[in-house]
Amino acid sequence: MSTSANVLVVDDEPLLRDFLEETLRRAGHRVTLASGGREGLERLAESPPDLVLLDIRMKGSDGLDLLPEFRSRAPQAPVIMMTGHGTVESAVQAMRLGAFDYLTKPFSADTIELTVERALSVGLLQRENATLKGQLSLQTALGSLIGKSRSMEELRATLRLVAPSRSTVLIQGESGTGKELVARAIHEGSPRSAKPFVKINCAAVPAGLLESELFGHEKGAFTGAVGRVQGKFEQADGGTLLLDEISEMELALQPKLLRALQEREFYRVGGRETVSVDVRVLATTNADLKVRVQDGTFREDLYHRLNVVPVRIDPLRDRREDIPVLAQYFLDRTLAETGRGKLRIGRGAMESLLAYDWSGNVRELMNAVERAVILCA
Repeated sequence: MSTSANVLVVDDEPLLRDFLEETLRRAGHRVTLASGGREGLERLAESPPDLVLLDIRMKGSDGLDLLPEFRSRAPQAPVIMMTGHGTVESAVQAMRLGAFDYLTKPFSADTIELTVERALSVGLLQRENATLKGQLSLQTALGSLIGKSRSMEELRATLRLVAPSRSTVLIQGESGTGKELVARAIHEGSPRSAKPFVKINCAAVPAGLLESELFGHEKGAFTGAVGRVQGKFEQADGGTLLLDEISEMELALQPKLLRALQEREFYRVGGRETVSVDVRVLATTNADLKVRVQDGTFREDLYHRLNVVPVRIDPLRDRREDIPVLAQYFLDRTLAETGRGKLRIGRGAMESLLAYDWSGNVRELMNAVERAVILCA
């Protein structure tokens, strides 16, 4: 075999698992074993595989039913289906659902090695294409982060390193600095860019409802819960979840969020079964979370779990060299949107913009330029 890969084997037959593990390890691969579908999804969340071998008929689960979930959570990992009861119908269904290949038991070690090698070659090409697409998407997203200051150059350099990873990112900055824009740039530059980007503002949802908004609820969980509802975590499965203004989350809910981040699973409100998800979490705050930890309104363990990669956006008053280029950008955009004729920012007006402190940061500057265009005779 030309390359070493992480292979996840999901089968409820111990003898077959042992055979596959021995064959694959002899070929130089790293192997993770699971005896059922749900365990397989848990192993996948712990360590994303390069390839999955998935049995169709297992006790308590159907591989064909689980195949879309495996493909959704690890889209760059080809899935080879296995069965001891092969039919043309099941083979066609497996291929339609996204399987790379379909093997009927019993099969030889040579068959496994050749099929795995072909699948890994295709998977490698798909990952390379996804990486290239992510790089192009990131360049486009970074282009929306306007500014020529050293601070903005450093921010863009950091995002180039952070975006392709799976790490949790804590984005800090005053109101109006563009924290959500940075979060979207991270998502667009990641391998998850084709998956959902889901946002929830922790400050805008009443404390008693935030748990249900995040984790969903089961029918009858509370008055008015007439059916099962998916929360933001499930909606973002495979993609990115932005927890906006995380500092405003009530203390009682923070342990459940911490567990979801650590275990990649949770219970819906009123539920008894765990829900596993593959979600990258980004969080924003305009508060100093270290101070919140010290005053007892934010958990220290959650702070450290969120602060894996800290990203700080400087206020506009500390990077005044960005004001002219931002003002011109907002002017051009507003003129295009309103259909107004050509306007320019005079020297006196620009001096006033540069002298102002912009407590509302970039958002306040944007609104000021838009207002000036609309009111201009």
